Amino acid sequence: MKTQSKTCEHCLNLFTITEGELSLYEKVGIELPTICFFCRVKIHLSFWMFGKFRKGKSDLSGESLITVLPEKSRYPIYTSSEWYSDKWDAMDYGQDYDENKSFFEQLQELQEKVPHPHQNGKKNTGCDWCDDVWNSKNCYLSRSMEECEDLFYSYRNIKVKNSLDATICFDCEKCYEISECHHSYRLFFSKHSRDCIDSYFLYDCRNCQNCFMCWNLRGKSYCIENIQYKREEYLEKLKLFKLGSYESIQDYKRHFDEIVQKEVVHRENFNMRAYGSDGDYLLDVKNCHNCNTINESEDCSNCIRGMRKKSDIDANGCWYSELSGNCSCCDKNYALKYSNWSSSRYSEYLDLCIECEYCFGCVGLKKKKYCILNKQYTKEQYEELKNKIISDMKKREEYGKFLPYSMSAGPFNFSSAFLYFPDTKKEDILKLGGYWEDVVENNVEGMPTNQLPDDIKDVEDTIVTQALICPETGWRFNIAKNELIFYKENNIPLPRLHFDVRIKNILKDLMVLQVYPYKCIYCKKDIEAYYLPEWGYQKIACEECYKQNIN
Repeated sequence: MKTQSKTCEHCLNLFTITEGELSLYEKVGIELPTICFFCRVKIHLSFWMFGKFRKGKSDLSGESLITVLPEKSRYPIYTSSEWYSDKWDAMDYGQDYDENKSFFEQLQELQEKVPHPHQNGKKNTGCDWCDDVWNSKNCYLSRSMEECEDLFYSYRNIKVKNSLDATICFDCEKCYEISECHHSYRLFFSKHSRDCIDSYFLYDCRNCQNCFMCWNLRGKSYCIENIQYKREEYLEKLKLFKLGSYESIQDYKRHFDEIVQKEVVHRENFNMRAYGSDGDYLLDVKNCHNCNTINESEDCSNCIRGMRKKSDIDANGCWYSELSGNCSCCDKNYALKYSNWSSSRYSEYLDLCIECEYCFGCVGLKKKKYCILNKQYTKEQYEELKNKIISDMKKREEYGKFLPYSMSAGPFNFSSAFLYFPDTKKEDILKLGGYWEDVVENNVEGMPTNQLPDDIKDVEDTIVTQALICPETGWRFNIAKNELIFYKENNIPLPRLHFDVRIKNILKDLMVLQVYPYKCIYCKKDIEAYYLPEWGYQKIACEECYKQNIN
C-alpha cells in the first residue's frame, strides 16, 4: 500500500491517507474518505448536540420534558422512558426501498418519522435538567457525565460531586471553575492539576495543598506565585485577596493568564502511558495515531473522545467499540459502519439502533436482525437487497460517506462540533445542507448582571427569584438556591455570564485538534504541540525535558 493524497470535498484542502490508515481502512472494511480528518470530525460531532436547554412536551403523551434538541425538531420527541417502552414500535415506520431515489433521501424520510428520546442517558435520579448523563444524581444543567452528584453547569465529567462550572474533570469534589483536573478537593479557578486541595489558580500542579496562583509545582503547601511561605503568613495574605469580589477575581484571572503565557512550562502533550501513539489527552493506549481524548484503547486512528476501543478508525465519540469505522457517538458496537448513536453489530447506516445486527439503513430499532429501512427481511432477501442498495449508492457516489448534515439533530452552532470548530461560518454549513440557528433574546426581561453586588457577602437570598440577563448573549439565567449556598460557603462572587457561555470559555484551550511546530525550551529540538500560536506560550518542553525539569 502506498500513501494517497486527496482533495477534501468540503473544504478543498489537500489531505493524505497514510499506509497505516490504508491498512486499517481495509481491516475495518470501509471505503476511503473523501473529506479530510477535520471535516470528518466536524460532521460526526454535528450529530452530538450541545444544545440549549429548553422546556417542551412529549409528542406521544404531552408530558413535560427538558431537552437540548431544537424546538423545531425534524422528528417526534418522546420522553426517554416512553422511547424505551413498548408503547410504540419503530418497525411500524418501515418503508420499501426505491431504486429511483437517493438512499440518503429515503433514510432521512424514515428518520423524520421515527421518534427520538428527549435526552441521552440512563439510571439517573433528579437529573431532568441534563443531557447525556449516566448513573448520576441531583445534577442540574449539565451535559456528558457519568457517576456525578450535585453537579451544576458542567460538561464532560466523571465522578465529580458538589461542584460548579467543571469541564473534563475526574474524581473531584467541592470545586469551582476547573478544567482537566483530577482527584482534587476544594480547588478553584484551576487547570490541568491533580491531587490538589484548598487551592486557587493552579496550573499543572500535583499533590499541592493551600496554594495560590502557582504553576508546575509538585508536593507543595502554602505557596503564592511559587514562593514558599509559612502557614501563618500564607493564611494572613489569603485574607487580603478579596476572593469574594467579582472585580478582584477578574484581576486575578488576567494575571493568571499572563502567568500561563509567560511563566508556565507547558508539556508537549497531556498523554500518559501512551505507547507507540500520537495525539493529545491519551491515557493507557497502544498504537493509536492522530487520536484525542482516548482511554484504554489500541490500534486506532483518527478518533477523538472514546474509551476501550480496538481497531477503530474515524470513530468519534464512540465507546467500547471494535472494528468500527466512520461512526459517531456509538457505544458497545462491533463491525459497525457509517452509523450514529447506535449500539449494534455487523450493520451499516444506522441511527439510534440498539442491540441490532445485520441491519442496513434503519432508525430507532431495538434487538432486530436483517432489516432495511425498518422493514423485516429473511437473511437471503436482506443480503440481496443490501447489495443492490450499495451498488446503487456507489453509482450516486453516496456509499462510504457518513450521514449528511441534513440528518443531524439540530443547528451546527449548537452541536459539539462547534466547540471544536468555533470559526465555522454559517454559510458553509448551510451550503452543505446543515442547519444553523441564530437565537436572539434581546426582549427578555431581567436584571443586567452589571447591577449585581460586587462581593458575595452583599448578595441577598432573594437573588434566587431574580432573572438575570447575560451581557454577551442576551439570554436569561437564574441563580439556583443550592448554587447560591455554594457561592456563599466558598466565598465566590456571582457569575455574570450565562452558564453555557462560561462552559465554552473554559473549554477553549481544551478543544485543539491540530498540532503546531515549536522548539523545546530546554533542548531546542523541534516538537509538535497542541497550542494555538496566538496564545503566545513562551515555554513549551518536549516530553523528556518536561519530565527532567518539572516532575
